Amino acid sequence: MTSQNPNVPTADQIRRAPKVLLHDHLDGGLRPGTIIELAREQGYEQLPETEPDKLGAWFREAADSGSLERYLETFAHTCAVMQTREALFRVAAECAVDLAEDGVVYAEVRYAPEQHLEGGLTLEEVVEAVNDGFREGERRARADGHRIRVGALLTAMRHAARSLEIAELANAHRDSGVVGFDIAGAEAGYPPTRHLDAFEYLKRENNHFTIHAGEAFGLPSIWQALQWCGADRLGHGVRIIDDIEVADDGSVRLGRLAAYVRDKRVPLEMCPSSNLQTGAAASIAEHPIGLLRTLHFRATVNTDNRLMSGTSMSREFELLTEAFDYTLDDMQWFSVNAMKSAFIPFDERLAMINEVIKPGYAELKSEWLFQGSAPTSGSSRTGG
Repeated sequence: MTSQNPNVPTADQIRRAPKVLLHDHLDGGLRPGTIIELAREQGYEQLPETEPDKLGAWFREAADSGSLERYLETFAHTCAVMQTREALFRVAAECAVDLAEDGVVYAEVRYAPEQHLEGGLTLEEVVEAVNDGFREGERRARADGHRIRVGALLTAMRHAARSLEIAELANAHRDSGVVGFDIAGAEAGYPPTRHLDAFEYLKRENNHFTIHAGEAFGLPSIWQALQWCGADRLGHGVRIIDDIEVADDGSVRLGRLAAYVRDKRVPLEMCPSSNLQTGAAASIAEHPIGLLRTLHFRATVNTDNRLMSGTSMSREFELLTEAFDYTLDDMQWFSVNAMKSAFIPFDERLAMINEVIKPGYAELKSEWLFQGSAPTSGSSRTGG
């Protein structure tokens, strides 16, 4: 009797699989209903819709512009309702719960403290509120039978001039839930080298940082992030494909930068659905992640902004599975890649891989052995 391929994941298995998320924006993952409630409480009257389903659809449609700049404009509404301690605490707690329910066991969620000061909070108070919210979300998830660990990445905005201040803030909170630093915002006209003082400070402090690079701008952005700034990871990095040539016969030639990225195992925080919205890829089937996985780059799968993309980690993997015939083995490969690249200590990463991720996938891959194996009440037993 021939069984179906046990490694082909069902939607339920994808959801239950232990997943690792490295690139997710706190202000891009709010529940629509929460936005509406917070706006009502705070007197914010600029929302384009006041019903959860309609508001969620508005965010997705507004983000489907093909322009990173237009995509970023949608954050004006989410940031507007994240200006109090109570709001930040709630949004962070709900973020952890939502990710855990989707099977995420480890997540690094980023946000820009400088964007949450309009209600009178200090930078320190913003970080404390978000950290407390993540811890509360982890507790709620455990109570619901899920396990998740959430680390924060503090983001500085590329167009602003507070990157060193935010880097110092990240370093001050590195033992209380903040695992690293990031810069984000429009790439064109705002190269990462504008923030060299922040990166040099973090390197002197032996701290971790990732840089949004190679999303809307090309190879120069990636090169600067790595060779001038010293990034540990690349946020997106999708345009590394511009340095890879595929001949008609299928042979592949890597340029010097692409070869360096692969050889040095530089993690790529890839966000397929988001890349379609910002014009970095034309379709999931054409997304560079397919070739990069084949060539064994250290690619990882991420959500970027769950609200704007109407997505989740499970949905991202469902789309990739459909486009590239990925199996549970492929999902495990991506998840292990991400866990290897996380900004927590090595021994903790190793424990997550060996004690959570690999056993979780092994259990999923073994489920086919037990399908229909339970005897019916009328079955006979024979000795042997």
